[in-house]
Amino acid sequence: MLRARDGLTQADLAKKVGVRRETISFVENGEYNPSLLLAVRIARVFGEPVEDIFLYDDGELAL
Repeated sequence: MLRARDGLTQADLAKKVGVRRETISFVENGEYNPSLLLAVRIARVFGEPVEDIFLYDDGELAL
């Protein structure tokens, strides 16, 4: 949604945050949880707080 809002392709976003386009695709499709560093980089591109972009389910956290 944010990429479309800003007119970015997956390749554009990938270049801005230093990953491959496929990584962005996996993140968008919920197939990959980004590292904290990548999540912060993505959030900065869009000028949004990380917690507004990436949500998690407490049930997914295992100790």
